Amino acid sequence: VSGGTRVNSHFYVFLFRLSFSHRCSSRFGFGLLPEVFQPKFILASGPKISAFLVGNISGVSLTLSAVSPLSATGSLPPPSCIPVSQTQWNLSTEFIGKSALLVRVNLNRSLELCGNETSQDCCPESLCVQETLRVSVCADDTLKTSLIIQTQIYALIVPSKPLSENRTVIPNQVFQPLGRCPCDVSPDVCDIRCCCDPNCTQEMLGLFLNQCLPGPFGGSLSPVPDYQCSAQSSENDPDWFPFLCVVSPSDNNPFLGLFYNGGTVSPKPRPSFQTHQVTAPVPPVNYRQGDPIFTEADGYFTIPQNSGLGQCVENAPVAFLENFECQCVRRLQFCPSQSDNLRVKVKDGRGGVVTVNVADEVASDLSLFLSDSSEPISGSQQSCSLVLSLRYTFYWRENGLTGITVLRTTANISTGPAVSFTSRHSAVFVNGNETSQPYSGNPGYQVKRSVIGGILDSDTGVIQRAQINLWQPGGEGLCSSADLRPVLFGINSTSGCLIPASLPNLTQCSQLRETVRAVLGGLVTSTLVSRTGKPDFNNITDWLNITISQQNSSQPAEGSRGVCAGVPTHLHVNIRTVIRGSVQGVPQKIILAVEISFRETTWRIECDVGGPNPCLDPEVMQNFAVTSSVTFTEYPLSSQPPRSRFSINFTEFDCDRNDVCWNELAFPLTRYYT
Repeated sequence: VSGGTRVNSHFYVFLFRLSFSHRCSSRFGFGLLPEVFQPKFILASGPKISAFLVGNISGVSLTLSAVSPLSATGSLPPPSCIPVSQTQWNLSTEFIGKSALLVRVNLNRSLELCGNETSQDCCPESLCVQETLRVSVCADDTLKTSLIIQTQIYALIVPSKPLSENRTVIPNQVFQPLGRCPCDVSPDVCDIRCCCDPNCTQEMLGLFLNQCLPGPFGGSLSPVPDYQCSAQSSENDPDWFPFLCVVSPSDNNPFLGLFYNGGTVSPKPRPSFQTHQVTAPVPPVNYRQGDPIFTEADGYFTIPQNSGLGQCVENAPVAFLENFECQCVRRLQFCPSQSDNLRVKVKDGRGGVVTVNVADEVASDLSLFLSDSSEPISGSQQSCSLVLSLRYTFYWRENGLTGITVLRTTANISTGPAVSFTSRHSAVFVNGNETSQPYSGNPGYQVKRSVIGGILDSDTGVIQRAQINLWQPGGEGLCSSADLRPVLFGINSTSGCLIPASLPNLTQCSQLRETVRAVLGGLVTSTLVSRTGKPDFNNITDWLNITISQQNSSQPAEGSRGVCAGVPTHLHVNIRTVIRGSVQGVPQKIILAVEISFRETTWRIECDVGGPNPCLDPEVMQNFAVTSSVTFTEYPLSSQPPRSRFSINFTEFDCDRNDVCWNELAFPLTRYYT
């Protein structure tokens, strides 16, 4: 219902039931339903109002009156079949079936706000209409029901002049930012503490001249660099500063280069409700890390990948220098078509194309792809050839690709409603003969990048890269068939898998504890961890030792029948991080320490759980869960004494990371200075 009240689909179900009840009551002799408005009260903010009158509507008449509360009681007068007063509203009705009536109430006046001219049909104030209406339903001068409408309608503000079709010229933002005074938010009014507001007079500015809003919001979009001679005050000037400072016009400012070039636009007064048009992908001139790889037809080169919600995306673009591995579980009810052409021509990022070289192999072990590969193929089932694995290898050099190979693994599998298989897809980027080992940041770690672990080679003194992993179970969820995934920086995660054990295993508790601890210890083969995301594998000072928390618990070597206490079933990796400095305004996070701890629980064989009883049959296995987790704890910023801009540090000769470049100290004296 327009005018502020909303009617949902349940009301139309109510109308159907009411109409059905009316027909049944008339046919079988029951009493007719009384008249009632739906809804009974409306709060209207527009000139058009509608409601439904349902029930026995034959022979009824409707009257519309404007009512006001009584001064004595403050309540509305009782409804009546006689109109109390004339209104500025029109009343109309429309039959909907035999037991419903659509009632419309429309305002019969203009809602324009009065201007300089005097007119009786305009609104003298912004609140144009505010009154209470009553629609009374009568039959044979007898009141049946009534509807109360509370109106509160504001005037419409119509522009006095037609909208201009002139083009707005946006200034060149390389030298003149588009929003020069963002704090000017009130038109024709001086905004307090907004010293760039042109509506502020000198008298107004004198009230808050020393309290101006700082930064870009206050209009300081292009701060003066600290090497400018005009940026230093006489109080803080070193004695050598007048010799080294630079005199340069304000247009020559490095911050202005952050703005792109302006242009001209044609304003459109009407709103657009059209569907957003997705622009076609634009292939880059050369590839950079993270850029999508394009085919010769300017489309994305796609490989099935896992999304963030755990689902499998069939056509996911491949990013340059981004290794990945995914698994997609599918149910095999019919044989899929083998029309996919893997020999695709791909742009190499250097002006040419490379063709994917395909190599085929037949899977000999289906345990990695099927949950139960020993099931015989029934004669009624259809056997089809499936692609179980696609392993892509991208060979790259500099900013381009030199070759692409894919190893396609196939097998013959029978279809059926209960048959499901796991397809595996991976992409590895290789530079020369070495698999690319991308860094995790420069110099600090980046979120969602792998934590870099290592093992010290005592013979060569070189640190070999190793992984800190968590489980990624699949299929039956057993640890023996589970894959591993690296620990990602800044991402807390928990995973687990199952270890089968029998009754004889739980009688040799000492051996069981060592076995489970070895399974958990296989997740973290590293003994060192890199402090930063870009370590030096020849410098031991860039690495930290991984500490293992020892538990002083003495447990019996042999347990009671079917019970073993003190089994290490949970491995927890706690990584402490801290922010150390920033590069171009981006905080750099490093690792302070890594600690590994184990949590022990008690394993107990459960008897009488249905099926084979492990307490009676020593060959029956029972699955026990083991888990692993990682948490990142960020320490607050360490309080260090501030260092001078001219202090010597390990990056003193890097002109891109220091605001003072010692290599160009004499630049103002050379012929290149203008």
